[in-house]
Amino acid sequence: MQGAKYHAAVATGTRLAELAELAAEAAGCTRCPLAETRTNVVFGVGDPDADLMFVGEAPGRDEDLQGVPFVGRSGQLLDRLLAEELGLDRSRVYIANVVKCRPPDNRDPRPEEIAACRPYLTAQVELVAPRVVVSLGNFATKLLLDTDQGITKVRGASYPMGGTVLVPTFHPAAALRGGGVVLAQMRADFVRAKLLVGPAG
Repeated sequence: MQGAKYHAAVATGTRLAELAELAAEAAGCTRCPLAETRTNVVFGVGDPDADLMFVGEAPGRDEDLQGVPFVGRSGQLLDRLLAEELGLDRSRVYIANVVKCRPPDNRDPRPEEIAACRPYLTAQVELVAPRVVVSLGNFATKLLLDTDQGITKVRGASYPMGGTVLVPTFHPAAALRGGGVVLAQMRADFVRAKLLVGPAG
């Protein structure tokens, strides 16, 4: 058993180092015009060995200032749902966005910006290798599922995605705008993700 634990520690350390290297590369990225207006690159945060990964859309003002995903009102709701439905805090999951730099005035990310950032997200998913990925909102869901269908059509189910499973749900901002019905559906999706992750190892 000691050997197995040592091996896991080495694997996690390597994974952390590779994510740090990727984050350093992203910090100097100029692949799209968003580099000109950002304060910080918002790469990702959390456990590099997490069983559960969340992917949002793009950083907002608070995220751009702090360099951390989901730290504004949407992040507070995400943290609350993690605690209430999964019994976890954000240190136990991994959180990233489709686009790593804030679009001006919080506009939607453009196709060329998503395409420029896609290799970073692909590498994050491969390195973390979670059991379950939860996509938050339309942009993450359409990219990861490679679909044109909106979140209202595809949520409520799970989808195989390479070696992991994708659970689409609404972006927390939609629940803040849409009230109780959207929030209840998000809670159901979080429970679905929890069941798919299974018991902690």
